[in-house]
Amino acid sequence: MANSEIVRSEAFLYAAEAPDQLQKARFEKYLEKHYGKPFSLTFVKDGSLGGGFRLKAENEILDYTSDHRFRQFKIMLEDMDLVRAKDPAELISLMRESIQNWEADSKPEEEGRVYSAGDGIVIAGGLTDVVYGEIVEFDSGVRGMVQDIGREDVGIILFGDDRDVTENSRVRRTRRTAGIAVGEEMLGRVVNALGAPIDGKGPIRADSYQEIEAPAPGILERQSVNHPMNTGTLAIDSMFPIGRGQRELIIGDRQTGKTTLAVDTILNQKNTGVVCIYVAIGQKASSVAQLVGNLDKKGAMDYTIVVNASASEKAPMQYIAPYTGTAIGEYFMHRGRDVLIVYDDLSKHAVAYRSLSLLLGRSPGREAYPGDVFYLHSRLLERSAHLSAELGGGSMTALPIVETQAGDVSAYIPTNIISITDGQIFLESSLFFSGQRPAVNVGLSVSRVGGSAQTKAMKKATGSLRLDLAQYREMEIFTQFSSDLDEATRAQLTYGEGLMMLLRQPQGHPLSLSDQVILLVAAIAKTFLPVPVDQIPTVRLRVLEHFREKETALCERINQTGELADRDKEMIQEIARTVTQQYLEEEAAKKPAAQNEEGGE
Repeated sequence: MANSEIVRSEAFLYAAEAPDQLQKARFEKYLEKHYGKPFSLTFVKDGSLGGGFRLKAENEILDYTSDHRFRQFKIMLEDMDLVRAKDPAELISLMRESIQNWEADSKPEEEGRVYSAGDGIVIAGGLTDVVYGEIVEFDSGVRGMVQDIGREDVGIILFGDDRDVTENSRVRRTRRTAGIAVGEEMLGRVVNALGAPIDGKGPIRADSYQEIEAPAPGILERQSVNHPMNTGTLAIDSMFPIGRGQRELIIGDRQTGKTTLAVDTILNQKNTGVVCIYVAIGQKASSVAQLVGNLDKKGAMDYTIVVNASASEKAPMQYIAPYTGTAIGEYFMHRGRDVLIVYDDLSKHAVAYRSLSLLLGRSPGREAYPGDVFYLHSRLLERSAHLSAELGGGSMTALPIVETQAGDVSAYIPTNIISITDGQIFLESSLFFSGQRPAVNVGLSVSRVGGSAQTKAMKKATGSLRLDLAQYREMEIFTQFSSDLDEATRAQLTYGEGLMMLLRQPQGHPLSLSDQVILLVAAIAKTFLPVPVDQIPTVRLRVLEHFREKETALCERINQTGELADRDKEMIQEIARTVTQQYLEEEAAKKPAAQNEEGGE
């Protein structure tokens, strides 16, 4: 065995010119020191590398080409006061000298090869030390993220066109996890899932770099949810209050007003200092453009950021879009700001993740979703929180949207997200098509934060509203087959119908806190009971106009303090009765006049 030769591993040096014996010895010495075993260096001519070189060993690459090389030369020339040297021969001499005296000052890059590519998925080998979630780069410049790690290969999702990635092309590690550049200039902009602007308004200057996957705040980093996030929707703020830092699910069938409810909440944040983020996942590009135009028209884009991964984009972009939106929200939250983020919708997000998982060869589970689909959304929604005072006290409130099929809330994805969130607002198709909008089902909707995120004025004004509506819905079902009703039952049904009509609210018209309190105080006092149900919207508008014009001090007091004194409550009831009575008298006076006109004809 003493006469046997030492077994040497093979390494490759790619360069325009072959190294001399001294250079070769220096390379082999470095490789032996780095890997702990001897190497035999093989030269491979590559004229495209100019004066640089690329050293490959053990599936790792040490790159001393173009950018890195010239950066080193610039530093060296500055030290030697030869930055302005014009003699090419002198510069070439310096470059050769630097290569001869080369010492490794960077870690080798690990390089692999592509086995297959298609449908936004790449299978590659040779990346033995790569980690889950790491960004890798291909020869074409396209980047991807490691999503699956096997014994012999890794699965990568692409953030670009897979036509630019071909079989046997090279892929390199970057040793960085996915992240985006963020900053204040993102406000008012529309960006894609990588944070790049797509609205044609030019580049966005970044203030910071934020990882799109980040751990959720721990228990000690949070504080209780105790400040309201007013939606401007009477049915929500009165019965299912949402607090800053809460996660409230909006769930319902297709075309039941889910997006409308979320957009109205964004509109209601005007002049409140809340940063709004709308994440569109798998939506039609025309729908997103219409939504952006609506927000811009009403001045809401000044404080809103839209992250769009449209239906035309591949599954990887739809998959990372909500994480990108959350990373943007965390940038503002950690600076003490309040953030509202809407995910529209997580049903399509789950479908995109299912597509990726099946293409990566993962085992399908219930409804063909992979086993970790619960973790997909829990790690996303748990990042919404109300941070402790030590961390700035910022908050991020999440409004995830989920679409159901035929009102089935027991399906896989809806039940998963219901268990993660702090409550849900269920929009019912039958109510929507009957004209009740927003079509909130009082029985199935709930807010687990409850009154702790409600102002004192709203608590005092709401009273027994939810109980009254629940009784009305039960009584309505019970009496729909009966024609003989006693007076008390008729009065209860009329009162319930009036409440349902009062809760109808046109799209794009959120109500202030004072408007909501005034309407609730008047309604609970049964002020509108004498008014025919179909005329309640007119009376409601007249009452609000009276208070806005003649009782501005009261409205400002409620909006600023969030409190309702007993004398103010009594005054609201008295004024509402007076305005309602005046309206009824005017309507009564119109009837004889109309009858006389008909008789004259």
